[in-house]
Amino acid sequence: MSFLFEPSFHRYLIGVLFILAGLLHFLKPGMYMSIMPDYIPFHKAMVLISGVAEILGGIGIMVPEFRTFAAWGLIVLLLVVFPANIDMAWSGYKNHGLTLYTWALIARLPLQFVLIWWVYWAGVN
Repeated sequence: MSFLFEPSFHRYLIGVLFILAGLLHFLKPGMYMSIMPDYIPFHKAMVLISGVAEILGGIGIMVPEFRTFAAWGLIVLLLVVFPANIDMAWSGYKNHGLTLYTWALIARLPLQFVLIWWVYWAGVN
């Protein structure tokens, strides 16, 4: 069980998660377009570009020669999409009030920083 504390294990876990998330951008683009804020132009193109970035970052974090670059790329991606997560939480609150759904969207916001730390710990160290 000591492998659970090894960055190498987490690099592969993060890589697979980002690859799967990136593939979803191509399999279910409408789901991502529906949650994009209005101020972001070219919704479909942005969904596909971010999907490619997630896939490349996921692959890159598993390849030693690209690990650090990929980790920083994933961190930038997570920071760039954070305003959209805020917008989604705010829209959920405006449209539904403080429901379980809205609380989940709000709880997701600090988890974004946990994810950023996780990518940094596994990929940059």
